[in-house]
Amino acid sequence: MRSLYVRIWLTVVAALALFALVSGWLVQRHLEEQRERSERVLQERVAAWADLLQASLPPADAPDAEQARALDEWSLRLRRPLALDAPDGRRIAATEPFLRRGLDRPEARERLRAVRLDDGRTLWVPRMMRPRALDEGLRPPMMGPPGDRPGGPPPGGLAPWLPGVRGPWPEGLGFVALLAVLFAAVAAGAWPVVRRLTRRLEALKAGVEAFGAGQLHRRVAEDGRDEVAAVAASFNHAAARIEALLRANQSLLANASHELRSPLARLKMAIAMLDDAAPAERARLKREIDTNVAELDALVEEVLLASRLDARGTLEPPQPVALLAVAAEEAARVGATAEGDDLQLPGDERLLRRAVRNLLENARRYAGAEVAVQVRRRPDGGADVVVADRGPGVPEALRERIFEPFFRMPGHAERAGGVGLGLSLVRQIAERHGGRARCEPRDGGGSRFVISLPAAPPSTA
Repeated sequence: MRSLYVRIWLTVVAALALFALVSGWLVQRHLEEQRERSERVLQERVAAWADLLQASLPPADAPDAEQARALDEWSLRLRRPLALDAPDGRRIAATEPFLRRGLDRPEARERLRAVRLDDGRTLWVPRMMRPRALDEGLRPPMMGPPGDRPGGPPPGGLAPWLPGVRGPWPEGLGFVALLAVLFAAVAAGAWPVVRRLTRRLEALKAGVEAFGAGQLHRRVAEDGRDEVAAVAASFNHAAARIEALLRANQSLLANASHELRSPLARLKMAIAMLDDAAPAERARLKREIDTNVAELDALVEEVLLASRLDARGTLEPPQPVALLAVAAEEAARVGATAEGDDLQLPGDERLLRRAVRNLLENARRYAGAEVAVQVRRRPDGGADVVVADRGPGVPEALRERIFEPFFRMPGHAERAGGVGLGLSLVRQIAERHGGRARCEPRDGGGSRFVISLPAAPPSTA
């Protein structure tokens, strides 16, 4: 799990770092192209500016004072410090701002740009001067240009920056440092997001492991509405279902083992007495053995059916079932009457037949002869299968408990037998069809057991 969130985090960081590198390279390349274009444009402007100065300044053999006056006028026009050297390198003149800023010192030479005139003189201008200043210098001022030689700006636009003026994107180690800072910021920002996701996965993993270790009550948090929350909800639903199945199987096994003791004990006693019994007693013991064997067979059959219903949970692909025909056939087996609407609903005929049979046998066992089954259409398109009897009835407090596995009303086991799984199976079968089973009192005495079935069963798996 730790490697998972590290991989996710590294993937996010690597993707963003790659994006930053590519973006930085593109920006750096763009700025370099801009500088190259600016350099070409500036060279053209400097050449035009040099030609104008060549024509505007006094000749090289003019007195130094005259050349100094013309240089001061150009300095005022450009609003920049200037200096002029003779062809032999001698300093002819330097403006007052040039000297005040210390540009005449050797270490300041790199801050200046040398403009070579055709007559060999060198004009020194600040390297940081914008081309617009050069462009302004090419326009005739209000007072007229030096030497009364007006000039005009050359055609074409001007580049926005001089070469040597650094753009906003750093170069060299500065560029690497910026990428390192960006990488650290992305890594720090991505870590909490990735860690929160993987922490929830770790909690889900811990819950699954605890559940697998036997803590059937263990559930995980379903925080959020993303895929992790959906997985957590699915786990909780599956865990609840598994816990219910295991509890039901444990209860079924415990109750079944308890119920098996009585018929097995009676069988053991009857077999032990069979050899020494008189002929009349021998016949009675054989009938007792047959009864106990039948009871064991019924118990095993109902336990297996209950286990299959719990394990399967859904129906086989449903087929149309003629409810009235099924009810009539099962009623004929126990001598009951059947009536009602001739309805067909999708479902499992074998299970529905078993549910009707259990209700009829239960009614015959506890209620005597007056037993009837009726099939009724419901307003929603479903059906009610009603088995009514005139027995002693079921107390209101026990009308839900009688559907619990192996529950039998006090005194009924001794009088009528049974293993206590019949009504539990009826409810399970009804629920597998999307319906329900209930017990109601009957007018005039007795009970009514109702299986309510929907028009269509739940979808099958």
